[in-house]
Order: sequence, then structure tokens, then C-alpha cells
Amino acid sequence: MSESKLILDYVLGHETSQPERVYLTQPVGDGRVIDYTWAEALEQSRRMAAHLRSRGFAPGARIAILSKNCAHFIMAELAIWMAGYTTVAIFPTETAETLRYVLEHSEASLLFVGKLDTWPQQQAGVPAGLPAIAFPLAPETTLETWDAIATRTAPLQGRPRRGADDLAMLIYTSGSTGLPKGVMVSFGALTRAAEGIVNDSRRRLGTGGESRMLSYLPLAHSFERSWVEAASLVDGGTHIFFAESLDTFLQDLQRARPTMFISVPRLWLKFQQGVFEKMPPGKLDRLLGIPLIGRIVGRKVLKGLGLDAVIQAGSGSAPIPADLIAWYRRLGLKLFEGYAMTEDNSYSHTSNEQFGEPGYVGVPLPGVQVRLSPEGEILIKSPGQFSGYYKQPELTAASFTDDGFFRTGDLGERRPDGLLKITGRAKELFKTAKGKYVAPAPIENLINVHPMVELSLVSGLGQSAPYALVVLAEDLRQRLADASVRARVESELEQLLRNVNRQLADDEQLRMLVIATEPWSIENGFLTPTMKVRRSRIEAAIAPQVAAWYASGRSVHWA
Repeated sequence: MSESKLILDYVLGHETSQPERVYLTQPVGDGRVIDYTWAEALEQSRRMAAHLRSRGFAPGARIAILSKNCAHFIMAELAIWMAGYTTVAIFPTETAETLRYVLEHSEASLLFVGKLDTWPQQQAGVPAGLPAIAFPLAPETTLETWDAIATRTAPLQGRPRRGADDLAMLIYTSGSTGLPKGVMVSFGALTRAAEGIVNDSRRRLGTGGESRMLSYLPLAHSFERSWVEAASLVDGGTHIFFAESLDTFLQDLQRARPTMFISVPRLWLKFQQGVFEKMPPGKLDRLLGIPLIGRIVGRKVLKGLGLDAVIQAGSGSAPIPADLIAWYRRLGLKLFEGYAMTEDNSYSHTSNEQFGEPGYVGVPLPGVQVRLSPEGEILIKSPGQFSGYYKQPELTAASFTDDGFFRTGDLGERRPDGLLKITGRAKELFKTAKGKYVAPAPIENLINVHPMVELSLVSGLGQSAPYALVVLAEDLRQRLADASVRARVESELEQLLRNVNRQLADDEQLRMLVIATEPWSIENGFLTPTMKVRRSRIEAAIAPQVAAWYASGRSVHWA
């Protein structure tokens, strides 16, 4: 890693050395796309940087972006950095209330409005008088447009530089437990994390040929920001494609034919459930077990998912069931789990072909130090370490050990070879009436691998035994009006309950499974923008029914 070179230095180098290389491909509807070379992307960014500077904001001023992933998100970020400012990216699904909180807490000086589905509801959260600029793919607005500004503004000249300690961005956490926190990320930390990711990818994939990725997980989140955007800005050889919409996702994947693909556990599960809708799990399992035919079938399944060109795939952001990783590997997809967080720029642990046992999140990436506290909490010191929580010095101080390790809040176990297993989250542990602590995550992973289940939540604070709330797979939810389908669901889940309990200690065994009749979504507030379960909100919603479920003595209930 180059300790003196920062991310903007890499970007400006690509602008000079490979101006005609296509960097970004943006779908614009009806199957049409616009390609942006490095020269074209940087010209747009330089024009917007000159405009931002002309507005006279103070050095380091916060400039916000509210947008789904698109080419102009990355171009706007580069413009903000070149102009001497700090980016505040906001999840495109946030409510007006949260949008207002982030804009006011960060003291944003300007807002970029981009690709959005719910802008009419969100715009009430924009403080009166805050300047705003609309991206080309933004909803219909009366705002000044990016294109109008770029057309009339001459590009910023020279090679703008930023200091290693300058703030590159504030990343506001998705707020699964209360108001989001502003994680301060310096240019030095962002660059070191991106360099480490690029070097790790090159060791695995080699350096020959074009690397392709599809950007669809929220760029407002650290996972996509580091592993897709920042890594591509450092690498210079990665072609980034964007997804147009949920309805066109398969076509977007087929267009990109990614060589590296990262996702989150919920989407890996949905992909699997989509396969099972076309071929029963038992039949597929038998075919995969036949020499030669199994390889052909696995390749066909991956092609149907648009993942046949993937050399390596990754899962992060939340625990993924070990059986799910093993299933994808049987198909021939090299799927590896990683572990990191916003506070280390998503640069912490990853598994690989040498250290890739399902159920473990891998070994430390180069430069990362890790140890366990006496209580089993995972402590991390990473080259991508954040600078602290914005306007929260007390929380910042409490989040580090005396010798500079970040307190992750996650519980884990380490093998002698360095492989790390996440055993739960300290704040998610709950105590039953028997006085025994229960970690929900490992039990949820046992439940989530069932093809009928999309998501689950294990709870039971103060109860005689834990219980699990489950969300059924989408295809089942659509057929629940049929009494025979409901009866089959109940029968299957009773068997699932028995199978799960056989794998648990006595104090962890579930009293019952409860079927949620309303799916959990970002829109109804039961999932965060990164699709993590909002436990407290779900538990509060079902609280009035819990006592009756326990009293009934039944093993399966409908919420």
C-alpha cells in the first residue's frame, strides 16, 4: 500500500493514463444505456466541482446525496471531493423525518437529488432554503439540473488534492436501534481500505482481462461504497454497471455479466428460492450429485441467475447460513463470506479458498489486527478505521479500548488458524425466565435455510423458552388463501421446529414458530435500508399477542 497516495490521486491518474476506457455504464430506460469513459466522467465531475466552489461554501462543508445507485452518484462524489468538501450520502428509501435529521445533524450546505421512488413523500424532509441540484435521472422537479450547470460551467483545472486526515464522507448508519450515527471517514482511511480490497481481489482473480461489477446495493452504505465504488476508483480497471430497477434486475445482470458479485444474505436466499420455484430442491440435489451432469446443471442454474461469469462472489452485511454457502458452492459458485462494518470502511475479515469453511467469516485482511475481550467481544484495529462519530465525542471514546481497538459489539470465537466465527451480537442477547442467555443469530441461521422461510427473528426475553417469528417466502405468501397450502405450511414448519431444536442446547430450544402475515420491508419500517431486521420494532408490533401464543401450547401460530 502507498501511504502517501490518496484516492483522488488514483482517480486523476486514471483520467490521464486511460481516458478512453469505459468506467461507468448507466441504463436510461427501454434497454438503452450511456457509457462514461474515465475522461467523460471526470469532465462532468470537474464541471460540477467548479460550480460547487463558486458557491463559496466553507472548506470541508457537507454536501448531501439522496439517490439510488447511478453514474452521477459517483461523479457527484468526485466533484464534492475535488471542490474541497465532504459527502453525506443518505439512503434513498429514508423517510422524510430521517432525511431531515441527517441533513440538519450534518449541517449540509447543499443536496443532490437523484434516482428516487418516493421523492414526493421525502421532499417534506428537506429544510427550507437548502440549495438542491437534480441528477439527470431524478424525478420531475423544479430544481436546477446537473446538465444545465455542467453545460454552462467550465471544468475545474489542475490536480485537486486532499489531506489524509481530511473528511471524505460522513456515513450515517441505518439506525436499527434509534437515530442514525454519523461515522466520520477520512481520505486516508478510505484509501487504505480500498487499496487493501483491490490487492485482495487481484490476489484472487489475477490482473488480466476486464473486471466487471453490478452496483445495486445502496451506495449510501459502507459495504457498496468501499467494495465497489472506492475499490474501482483505486483499481481503475473495473467496469461498473448499474441496475435500472427491480423489474429489470435480471436483464441488468445479463448485461453486466459480472466477474465479481457481492450481495447480502437476504438476496442470496431469494435467489435460491427463485431457483427452487423452477426446480424442487430434492430433484436439484439429486442432479447435482451426479458426476458431470451435476456440473452442467450447476452451470445452467448460474447462467439463469446471470452469475455464470462470476469468478468470485461475496456475502456481507449480516450473517449468512453456512448451508446456503455450501449450496452455492455445489453449483460451482465460489461464494465467500466476509465480516466488517461501517466503522472500519468494511475492511476487516474475508474468507477465501484457503480459509473458507462455511460458518466462519474468514481471516483478517492484510493490516487488520483482531482479538477477543474476556467477554468474547470482537475487537478490531483496521487500516480503514473511522475517525469517530460526528458530534458524539463521548460515544467515540467509549467505542475504543485504551490501545485503540474498536469495540464491535459482536461476539465471536477464533480458531488457531485465525478463522473467525460470529456467535451473536452482545446487544441482541436476551435472558429467558430460566436466567439463561440466548444468542438469536445462530438459531436464525438454522431456520433461514429452509426453502419456505425468507427471514426469521428469535426472541423471548423473560419467557420460559425462546420462540421464532418467521416470514414465509414470497411465492407461499401469495397462495395462503388456499387452505391446503396453509395446512402444508403448518406441517412443514412443525417439522422444521423439531429439526432446529434437535441442534440446540436445552435452554435454547424454541417453544414455537410464529408466521408473520405481513412481510418485513424497508417501507413498513421492519427492515433497515440495508435489509437488517429492526428487532425492537418487530417485537413491539407483536407484543400484545405473545402471552396468548405461549398460553395456547401450540407449536405453530399465525401472527
